[in-house]
Amino acid sequence: MNLTFQALLFDIDGTLVNNMMVHHRAWQRKLKELGLDYSLERVKEEIHGVNLEILERLFGDRFTHEERVQIAWDKEAAYREIFAEEIQENIVPGTLEFIERAAELGIPMAVGTAGPKENAEFVIDALGIRKYMGHIVHSGMVSKGKPNPEVFQQAADGINVRLQDCIIFEDSVTGAKAANNAGCPVVVLTTTHTEPEFTEVEVANFREDFLGLELGVVKHGFLLGW
Repeated sequence: MNLTFQALLFDIDGTLVNNMMVHHRAWQRKLKELGLDYSLERVKEEIHGVNLEILERLFGDRFTHEERVQIAWDKEAAYREIFAEEIQENIVPGTLEFIERAAELGIPMAVGTAGPKENAEFVIDALGIRKYMGHIVHSGMVSKGKPNPEVFQQAADGINVRLQDCIIFEDSVTGAKAANNAGCPVVVLTTTHTEPEFTEVEVANFREDFLGLELGVVKHGFLLGW
């Protein structure tokens, strides 16, 4: 199958790097400190989206906004500490080659992540792909998290491409729903979730990694094939 497009938008966690279990471990540890003894499986199923929204959903008004910000910061610092020693061995296969090939063809690219700025830059710099990304949108830049498509709208705006002309790469159900809500085809990396979990989402292609994806140039844009 082939899809034509004008730009590529990437999520980070679970899409470019296989790190979601590290996030789950960091959340599990932090929630236990706060009195919620969640299993890793429950964390995987229920903890997703923007951190402040997660904390408000779980705890209501138990914490002030400032306290939620500090809790979120502590959780993300724990994640970076854990993942710093594991990141190179957890790059999704084919990621770097795919992005480098896209850059060679002159394809505009941007990032739209639900993670904070520090996490986004941590991964992007570790992978050495900052020079390829025309815009990086993180949670601190949006008012609504996924499945709202705001993060992808900002990413597309940042590279001067119409959002509906982009292909989005995601790993989560909420991220794929955001792509659907944006009117974009979505390619799902099954690093974190299995295909049956996406029954309510329209997905162009499920993939274990970026290997085997082909890029090309056509008259009025670019081509993605598999």
